[in-house]
Amino acid sequence: MKFRVLPEIFEAFPGLRVGSVIAKGINNRGASPVIRHSIQRTQEGIRFRFNHESLTNHPKIQSWRNAFVSFGAKPKKHRSSVENLYTTAVDGKELRSINKIVDIYNYVCLKYMVPVGGDDLAKVDGDIVLRFAQGGEVFTPLGSDEVQTARKGEVIYADQNEILCRRWNWRESEKTKMTEQTQDVLLVSEGLPPVGREEMEKIVEDLSQLVEKYCGGKVTSTVLSSEESECDI
Repeated sequence: MKFRVLPEIFEAFPGLRVGSVIAKGINNRGASPVIRHSIQRTQEGIRFRFNHESLTNHPKIQSWRNAFVSFGAKPKKHRSSVENLYTTAVDGKELRSINKIVDIYNYVCLKYMVPVGGDDLAKVDGDIVLRFAQGGEVFTPLGSDEVQTARKGEVIYADQNEILCRRWNWRESEKTKMTEQTQDVLLVSEGLPPVGREEMEKIVEDLSQLVEKYCGGKVTSTVLSSEESECDI
């Protein structure tokens, strides 16, 4: 099994860096009060630093808004995952705890202001590929049983059978959601300029260490770019 980013994505989004953290044999049961406290503290800092206007105008948010516009998504309707989490904080809403691995990647998303997501590898069919949709690929949104289809040209994560995340990082799928029973995961962090390789390497290292500390397992990581666009899972 491999995780691949097709060359067309790097061509369309110069400077893109994709951090990959593969964790196998994790214990995702229970909750971590430390991570929950870290999320709450980080949300408080976000509320102090941002309002809706300053959030929208931040370079790390603007880069994702521009990316979404480029493949036909409307930023006001389809927010990137990082803008969605930051908006939740600015609105004064507490981020709901899901499970340890999801809480960890949400914390890293908030800490570094980059999208982070993931998939339960036991539920994946074949390779995971970040690519443009051909149109018509099927997708079942997280928390729903409604089957949707992708529009041609939108950025998607997909396995050999269906979409795992639609509109790049806008909505994850029900198929590969992570639960307390999850043991093997691929976590992905995404950086468009102004995020560079050095920052992405720091993000990947932090994410890896948090997973090892609170979930255990064997953790490996890499940063994909136009020079190195795939890794083994």
